[in-house]
Amino acid sequence: MPGDEPTFPAANVAVVMVPMVAHGHLTQLYHLSHLISTYNLPIHFITTTDCLHQLHSRHRTTTAKNIHFHSFTTPPFTSPPPHPSTPFPTHLQPSINSTLHLRHPTTTLIRHLSQHVKKVVVIHDFLMSYVVQDVKLIPNAETYLFHPLPAFYRSSTHSEKTGRPFPVEPELMKNLPSQDGISSPEFLNFLALQKPHMNHVGELYDSSRVIESVFFEYLEKEEKKKIWAVGPFNPVHIASNATDLINRHRCLQWLDKQPANSVIYVSFGTTTTFSDDQVRELALGLERSGQRFVWVVRVADTGDSVGFEERKVELPEGFEERVMRGRGLIERLWAPQLEILEHFATGGFMSHCGWNSCMESISMGVPIVAWPMHSDQPRNAFLITDILRIGVLVKNWERRNELVKANVVAKAVKTLMGSEEGEEMRRRAVKLGGEVKESVAEGGVSRREMDSFISHICSAMMLAL
Repeated sequence: MPGDEPTFPAANVAVVMVPMVAHGHLTQLYHLSHLISTYNLPIHFITTTDCLHQLHSRHRTTTAKNIHFHSFTTPPFTSPPPHPSTPFPTHLQPSINSTLHLRHPTTTLIRHLSQHVKKVVVIHDFLMSYVVQDVKLIPNAETYLFHPLPAFYRSSTHSEKTGRPFPVEPELMKNLPSQDGISSPEFLNFLALQKPHMNHVGELYDSSRVIESVFFEYLEKEEKKKIWAVGPFNPVHIASNATDLINRHRCLQWLDKQPANSVIYVSFGTTTTFSDDQVRELALGLERSGQRFVWVVRVADTGDSVGFEERKVELPEGFEERVMRGRGLIERLWAPQLEILEHFATGGFMSHCGWNSCMESISMGVPIVAWPMHSDQPRNAFLITDILRIGVLVKNWERRNELVKANVVAKAVKTLMGSEEGEEMRRRAVKLGGEVKESVAEGGVSRREMDSFISHICSAMMLAL
């Protein structure tokens, strides 16, 4: 990332990352760790033992320069299996609750670091505010809040609560998805524990002003907090191993043989488990669409194991044999999503619209078939389809409890992959993706935001001396 200018002190500041245990959140701060480490600052990454195991398994953490991993055990707990009747991942609640036990080991580590450097900068997921509440007692340490959600989500909810004017046409906002059904009572209780401890110097977002400038301006005016939009955190250029067929993932090898923009990538993240009926309708819909596809067929990660081992999802009889004739590829294990989205053959992404997946798709210039499940996803989907106009919605959020039939799936895929409307979405997505790539290059808006943040945490330390 950064070149020779500007330069920043290397030995005076240590950065501590405290991510949430859900994989999407974990991945975002892992990518941010890499970005900040290129400024020659040491990073200390804190998580649970199970989550660190998962991170090592899914990313090349052994090559992480200047990043030090710290894992802490939590008391034993048992997670119920993921259940398709509950779109919100309630099975992860015991794992989420276990993070409360990270408060004391995290504080101990930060106190230790504070004795060896002049300043400790703690960047924490907003869902880990309870864990870092004691940092305020350490004189040379300060906290910065990381929002794993887009500025649009936060600004739209703020506008609803306050009634303040919002920078989107009122007619368009009539279609804004409600907040009904996005969470669970248990998770709301956990969230309530965090709110009293959100005493931070500033906020960071895995987004860019190229994507959400008006919403960042709205938040800065309304909340009067210092905000840095330093995204995308994920790499925007992936080193190719196209000649290394032994280590090249089977999905990429299959994509190598397909025409440009001809394949839709289908993946619903790590927290979604479909019912048998929904799996069947999705399979038949993909088949009826007539489009090539790569489908990652997995149930959700579990909370008390690494959660990436094969767990069988039953597909319609004969489906795999039919699609294996060249039309599609089924992947039942972990798939390299960024590499798949960057591949020339990938022309669309059917997604749950977790913000991590949205940012990866946007930065690779790939339009989206939006199928939100819970949390921020319905409003993320609205941002994709109605504001940015780089995607098509499978169904309205108000009909979230209905089975999505095969013909609906097929129609959405055909719209994105085989119509002039879909081609327009793709052109907009490619243009936006190019602008996002430019934003993280030398002189780009996100690069300048990152330089500003690094300069802030370093110069603030110098002023305090």
